[in-house]
Amino acid sequence: MTLSKQNIIPVLLPYPFKEPLNYLLPEDLKFQKILPGSFVIVPLNQRKEIGIIWQHHSLPSGLTKLPTKQKRIKNLKEIISILPVSPLPPVLLEFIEWVAQYNFTELGSVLAITIRNIKIILKPEKKQFGWLKVPNVSLSIKMTKARKKILEFIQTQDRLYSSKELIDRLHITSSTLIGLEKAGIIAKQLIPHVSFFPKPDLYFHQPSLSDEQQKAADFLSQKVIDHQFSVTLLQGITGSGKTEVYMQAIATCIEQKKQILVLLPEIALSSQWTDRFAKRFGVNPALWHSDLTLKLRRQTWQAISKNQISVLVGARSALFLPFRNLGLIIVDEEHETAFKQEEGVIYNARDMAIVRAKLTNCPIILVSATPSMETLINAYQGKYHHLTLTKRHAGAVMPHTELIDMKISYPQRGHYLSPPLIKATQQVLSKNEQILLFLNRRGYAPLTLCRACGYRLECPHCSAWLVEHRNTHKLVCHHCDYFIPIPKECPHCNAKDSLVPIGPGIERITEEAKITFPNARILVMSSDTLNSPKMTTEAIRQIMEKEVNLIIGTQIVAKGWHFPDLTLVGIIDADLGLTGADLRAAEKTLQLLHQVGGRAGRSHFPGTVMIQSYLTNHPVMNTLIRGDFNQFMLEEAQERQNQFWPPYGRLAAIIVSADTNQDAIETAHLLGQTAPQDPNIVILGPAPAPLSLLRNRYRQRLLLRTRKNIAIQLILHQWLDSIKTKKNVKIEVDIDPISFL
Repeated sequence: MTLSKQNIIPVLLPYPFKEPLNYLLPEDLKFQKILPGSFVIVPLNQRKEIGIIWQHHSLPSGLTKLPTKQKRIKNLKEIISILPVSPLPPVLLEFIEWVAQYNFTELGSVLAITIRNIKIILKPEKKQFGWLKVPNVSLSIKMTKARKKILEFIQTQDRLYSSKELIDRLHITSSTLIGLEKAGIIAKQLIPHVSFFPKPDLYFHQPSLSDEQQKAADFLSQKVIDHQFSVTLLQGITGSGKTEVYMQAIATCIEQKKQILVLLPEIALSSQWTDRFAKRFGVNPALWHSDLTLKLRRQTWQAISKNQISVLVGARSALFLPFRNLGLIIVDEEHETAFKQEEGVIYNARDMAIVRAKLTNCPIILVSATPSMETLINAYQGKYHHLTLTKRHAGAVMPHTELIDMKISYPQRGHYLSPPLIKATQQVLSKNEQILLFLNRRGYAPLTLCRACGYRLECPHCSAWLVEHRNTHKLVCHHCDYFIPIPKECPHCNAKDSLVPIGPGIERITEEAKITFPNARILVMSSDTLNSPKMTTEAIRQIMEKEVNLIIGTQIVAKGWHFPDLTLVGIIDADLGLTGADLRAAEKTLQLLHQVGGRAGRSHFPGTVMIQSYLTNHPVMNTLIRGDFNQFMLEEAQERQNQFWPPYGRLAAIIVSADTNQDAIETAHLLGQTAPQDPNIVILGPAPAPLSLLRNRYRQRLLLRTRKNIAIQLILHQWLDSIKTKKNVKIEVDIDPISFL
């Protein structure tokens, strides 16, 4: 790294700083080799902080480096020390800068994702010592039962055991070990480092692929061998064996001695995915998600940095790990909105994964039965390679889909399961097969009101109704987690026993199912019941071993599960999500319902999907019956083209929030008055956000829409920099929004 005459070093800290801070290189460090990405300790106010020596990177055309205010260089403090660890890879530094610039966020905030818990991550692993018997030594002390037990155990084992292991296993005390050591009978020896991440065995179990699968697998493997950037959409009907196909590309990449990153939209998916990986390669992959212990997080981070991990599967933040030899990225269920980070640094992990592959010059595979509109259009336009799997694996066939018109086949009063669905469920239960009932709504009821005065119970901190959770006897806000015990009287008019739940949630469907199917063995799958990988693993075991035969779930059940004995899927409220002004409402609903229906009939038993709807003539319902997903998406995209809505245009949402509604409105209207004037730019708003109050913050929204070839970040920078806001006002920018709340 070339230093200036003043030996000024830019250091980026993991805080919301737009630019690195300047520090002086002290005399004792001037002769050290200093590389960008090196970890340093620097003073910040009265604290010592870990930062990264920074160097700006050139950005591609269309993504202009956003200007920042130049600070005068004076009274600089010195770097305290350089940490003796490997610097972050140059491509990761470039990626961090790209993510910050594209998503209109602070450089330091993106770095914080990369080096979160860095003090723990960089902490060296403690050396482990184990006990061995000293050879050819006379037993000069009295041999008690405990001492004999220790010696006999040590001599019969093929590895060293630590003090803790011996104490736990043999039920002895530490003083017994110390006595043997003092007598010179046993001695400590350093336990050699054993990798927690064994190498996959390419030949452990090679699957038998169909001709269609093999052709796709060969194509993907060749992309890996080419060592060049490319994007491939692997689209296949549900149950077509997409995972088995891209596992072949993983095998090829391992053979090339490269690293592989697999992104999954939900932690819950990792359990079944890792089982399939272990059956193919004989070992589990490395994992990266928020539920890891700090110790395992440290081991994984360091192993990735040292190129000791071949395959890592993780959530969004795995993109920011320090891979040094990345040869393949896979984004499974690429259409999932869970890949969008909605708070803090707002970014779409799928899109940023493509950027990381581009910077690394490696292939990326996007996998889905129901691709996002952007991905599908890019494939049809030839920007992405497009592979399709049209047949289910091992002779299975797609399920038969039926619409139940709820205006005709309506349930009993106060119930939500239609007679046709009840009859079909009873028939499947009698055959000892499994059923899935799907409703994408947590809790017992989405609304509680007073039948005496009509009062609706709302969250005091958000413009949202409180959701009844009868299992926990609470009314809960799903946006800020505020809750109260279910009241016995109306808080508005004080009428006793007047509060009634309105509408169904998953708990209410479960209650109805227990009455309607008294002999069914029921399992509920939602984020309230499966809140850890361990609980998810147990739920899968119960399903696979047929300990349950009726599964009731929210959208968590739509995410790639393979349950071979599940033959009937009942969708309770298919219309949920089709109302409102969300641009993507039809697209999201179609993807969700198609994925849920795809859980049926994936093995040797044929499947049926029954969809309860009041909107049976809606294009989404017709598409689910016909099964022509791609045609619907192309027609939907065509309608957006003239007004340059995505995927033919670009969007940026501007969210203004403040402590008072007046401040939010004033700032939003000021933004509206100073909005850029250009025929290729459309500004919608300002208007109150659908969630106009969120966590005690009043919210207004504006939406900027441009043609696709316009650099939206520079427009935003020039526009927002002209606005002076009060201290309590915050302006957030969401590039390429997928949620409009």
